[in-house]
Amino acid sequence: MKALDFVKTYVNPLFTRSYWQMLGDYVGIGKNKKVKPIANQDALAEFIASRASHVAQTSLYGYLRTRAGTRFPAMFENPDIVTSINIAKWHIWLACVSDLSIFAGQCLYKSGSVELDKIQQLVPAALQQVLDETGEPDEAGQDFVAAREKIVQRIKTCDWEHERDDDAVFSASPEALYYWSPIADELKEQDEAIVRNSIRFRWIEVRRSLRRLLDCEALAQNLR
Repeated sequence: MKALDFVKTYVNPLFTRSYWQMLGDYVGIGKNKKVKPIANQDALAEFIASRASHVAQTSLYGYLRTRAGTRFPAMFENPDIVTSINIAKWHIWLACVSDLSIFAGQCLYKSGSVELDKIQQLVPAALQQVLDETGEPDEAGQDFVAAREKIVQRIKTCDWEHERDDDAVFSASPEALYYWSPIADELKEQDEAIVRNSIRFRWIEVRRSLRRLLDCEALAQNLR
C-alpha cells in the first residue's frame, strides 16, 4: 500500500475510530490469529519481513503525524513530500530488517541448540529471501540498492559469538528513522532522543514474540 493510499484509507478525518486502532488493523495487531512457531527458514523470513514492516511504518507515520498534527493528511497532497516519505519508508524498513536479522541470529546462538555454522548459513539466507521477495521498489529511490547491499554485508560478516545488548543490536533502525524522516533538520535535532527511543520502544514486543516463537530445536533439525 502506497503512502497516499494509506492516508486516504486510514487517516480520513471522517472515520470515527482512532488512527492507532486503524493502524493496528492495517498491520494485523489485535486480531485473533493463530501464530505458528518459527521452525524453518520460510517462517523466519516471514517474521522478519512482517515485523520490520510494522516497526518501520508505525515509527515513521507516527513521527510524521506527531510533528505535523492536524496538517498530517495535507502532507500527502504534495508529490515531493510523498516521494520523500516513500524513500524514507523503504530505507527504514531495510534498517529494521537488518536489526531484526541480527537479533534473530543472536537468539539462535544463545539458545545453544543451533550450531554456529548453521546460524551463519540460516540468517543470511533468510535475509536474502526477504530481499528477493521485495525486489527493487520503484518508489524506494536510487540509493536503495546500495543500502540493501550494505545490510547484506552486515549480516554476512556478523560475529555471532560477540555478546550484544539490545541497544547494540537495534542500532541501524533508530539511526535510519532519524536520518530519513522527511522533517526539517532543525526540528529533528530537537526530537532526536524521542525519535530514537520511539523505535526502540516498538522493538520490545517484537523481541518478546521472537523469543516465544523461535523453535530452535526444530530449526536445528531442519538445517541438518
